[in-house]
Amino acid sequence: MQRANTLLTLLMLLAVGLFANGCAVYDVAVEERNVSEYANDEKIAFLIEKEFLADDLVKYMDFDASSYEGLVYIVGEYESRAQVDRAIEIAKSVDGVRSVTTYLLPKRAGDSCGTTDNLEIYAKVKNLLVQDKNIWSTNVEIKTLQCNVILLGIVGSTAEREKIIDYAKSVPGVRSVKSYLRIKRNP
Repeated sequence: MQRANTLLTLLMLLAVGLFANGCAVYDVAVEERNVSEYANDEKIAFLIEKEFLADDLVKYMDFDASSYEGLVYIVGEYESRAQVDRAIEIAKSVDGVRSVTTYLLPKRAGDSCGTTDNLEIYAKVKNLLVQDKNIWSTNVEIKTLQCNVILLGIVGSTAEREKIIDYAKSVPGVRSVKSYLRIKRNP
């Protein structure tokens, strides 16, 4: 019986590993960046967020970093200007970072848009993108902050970018849409 449980556990771990690796392979396969660029961007974002986690001033849960070809985007809410300055300083200190762009809003007590609203907006925008078979939805990172939608990523055409923005704007409850979507045509 113990041998059967051990075998079952190993098979489950193998299945989870294959599924997780399959998702990563799929992400790279439909990605506008080559494998090297993708891996480098993942490393940059990881290193920035690791530093956010270790920093006393920057609160990890308040800031999120993304990187696309070394162009870093920090999205989040802040309590003080010193917090913003420190987050930017951390991002700029990571090797491979070419520039840092921020979409940061001051924390608002009593805002009518809460976590549930942000999650609902995220889900609706993501669902619209996934349903459109002409959009590689895995190339688009969606952030929601105080009922504002922030779009990040690299897409294949102007038409694709505009369609994504239109989808985000069509969701009820969205206050604004900010697109940092970049276009990269593959040769």
